[in-house]
Amino acid sequence: MVEFPLMAPHWIYLVRNSDVLGTLYSDVPPLESVRLRSFHLDWRGPALTLRVDLPTYPDPDRVPLEWSERGHDNLQLQVQFVAVEDLTVRGWIPTVPVDISLAALPCRRILVRIAEVGFEFSFTASDSLTIGHISSYRMTETRSDEVPHSFVSRLDTRLFTSPPGTHESTFYQ
Repeated sequence: MVEFPLMAPHWIYLVRNSDVLGTLYSDVPPLESVRLRSFHLDWRGPALTLRVDLPTYPDPDRVPLEWSERGHDNLQLQVQFVAVEDLTVRGWIPTVPVDISLAALPCRRILVRIAEVGFEFSFTASDSLTIGHISSYRMTETRSDEVPHSFVSRLDTRLFTSPPGTHESTFYQ
């Protein structure tokens, strides 16, 4: 008999530091229809970090006034997975939103899958996730995120005005 993975609980329940998102959202959105901006591999861990735009913007009464005044309409963050194994990548990151599915595996592990036409991305990891580098910005007509961002972290605010290139390893660790 073949055993199939069970669907994991809502992804936010696997996040160790979910408090920041809890202040911004009354109901944190699922990882469905997210815009995958980049992924970064790090041999330490080994770890894999996804940079994504969440599908919905936080409630207007929960965002900093500065974000509203600047007309922001997108929230971007990084989700870090550790103890990564069984990595498969085929194709290029799609320009359309994707669904990130998580399935529970034995021994407190999860299977992470993204499948879109011309793109397949999957791996297994620990079921303990970390989020970081949360920022808000106004989406352009071209869907680019290479515009000024407002970061939640004071350190990010001091160091960056927008997400740096993927060569800036300190941002993607």
